[in-house]
Amino acid sequence: MEFFYDIFEYRYLANALLAAIFAGITSGIVGTYIVSRRLVFLCGGVTHASFGGLGIALYAGTNPLWGALLFAAASALGIEWASTNGKIREDSAIGIVWSIGMAIGALFMSLTPGYTSSDLSSYMFGSIITVTSSDVTAMGILAAICVIGTLFWWRSIMYVAFDRNFAASQGIATRTASYALMIVIAIAIVMAIRIMGIVLLLSLFTIPAVTANALTKSYAAISFWAAIIATTSAVVGLIASYHWEIPPGTSIIFTLTIVLFAVKLYIFAKQKLTLDA
Repeated sequence: MEFFYDIFEYRYLANALLAAIFAGITSGIVGTYIVSRRLVFLCGGVTHASFGGLGIALYAGTNPLWGALLFAAASALGIEWASTNGKIREDSAIGIVWSIGMAIGALFMSLTPGYTSSDLSSYMFGSIITVTSSDVTAMGILAAICVIGTLFWWRSIMYVAFDRNFAASQGIATRTASYALMIVIAIAIVMAIRIMGIVLLLSLFTIPAVTANALTKSYAAISFWAAIIATTSAVVGLIASYHWEIPPGTSIIFTLTIVLFAVKLYIFAKQKLTLDA
């Protein structure tokens, strides 16, 4: 209970709590699309490519997240274009973008005056307690857009995720939809970097969706439960990190993993009881 008392006294804790909630909602919804369309590797490539934008922005003395956003969006659109037009295999494009982005980021960070290893650590592993009020506002807006978009267009999104040919036959502009969703993925990734960091971020977008998928096969239901699981785990992980003084990103991942194992154990036990009966 100490945590909930302290959030009224310390603004950074209130920001961290709101950021965890908004990031959980966004990652659950966006993660469902990522997992359904099997874009997990692409998500990892975009995440690491954004490091290049972080490095350049730090070197230029501007907001690092703006640099990361530009790099992430360009990488996501570039990979989508290359794979769609057959110019290069998707896995090859992801590998190239991944490595180049990391190399550019490392180069410019090393050239930045006053650069220290702690600057790198906060972006690689996250630092949710440094989230500002403007960051929280941006996360809240993105979460609202994801919720509203899913409520109105979940069927179209599902068609694009599972069968683009069928989606096209239903009059859906699949190419436009794919590019738009890639932009949303890029923005969601950058917004979550402050919370989980580049290294740990992928789990926040995949584990909740995988856990929800074990409980239901409905795309709409997976999106809903993934958002619930991600949000709850992010909040619980944040509280645990506060009480036990461990890194929040690590704590959130452990919480997500425990929930996944608990759901898998529940399903196994349920199937066992059904067979015995």
